[in-house]
Amino acid sequence: MSYAIIGFGKIGHALAKAFARNGIEVSVATTREPASFASDAAVVGPTIIPKTLAEAVTADTIFLAVRFESHPEVAKVLPNWKGKTLIDAMNTLAPLEELDGLPSSAVVAKAFTGASLVKGFNHLAAAVLAQDPAVHGGRRVVFLASDDGGAVVPVAALAERLGFAPVNLGALAEGGALVHARDGIWGPLIFQDLFKKES
Repeated sequence: MSYAIIGFGKIGHALAKAFARNGIEVSVATTREPASFASDAAVVGPTIIPKTLAEAVTADTIFLAVRFESHPEVAKVLPNWKGKTLIDAMNTLAPLEELDGLPSSAVVAKAFTGASLVKGFNHLAAAVLAQDPAVHGGRRVVFLASDDGGAVVPVAALAERLGFAPVNLGALAEGGALVHARDGIWGPLIFQDLFKKES
């Protein structure tokens, strides 16, 4: 299984740190040339590999950590995303009319034709997401939601490998609504820093 993070801002860096802590290789890419952020990647760790956008999207599992407005540009890199699992770590406060009344992740899923999409890793502020999730005698929770139940299973397994405690909220328009902003208002679970005690 290969992994990539598209976007290397605060959230992209935080995700990269999680991979680095666990010695898991992950490609990182932006719309810029890899040389422009190679030194930043090297600081995070040796398993963080700068690549071009075209190279990074060959990965099996891809985190979207760009600004929401930029996701259509990323979607154009491949004509079809069949076989890919996308983890939507983006947030937007866009008005409902701009999203056709849908959760933002459903809009993203339409753009990435053929992909299996999971909303996840988006509810924590970057500074919190970057921290070691093993704290307070337990593990920091990450919420996952998807209209493709089968896609959640490998993403939950990856979250466990990264040290988090995954919690499946169900479909995007159901439990997933708790981690989506709607019409300028953050969902009730966004920015909630919760922990699951080890049993």
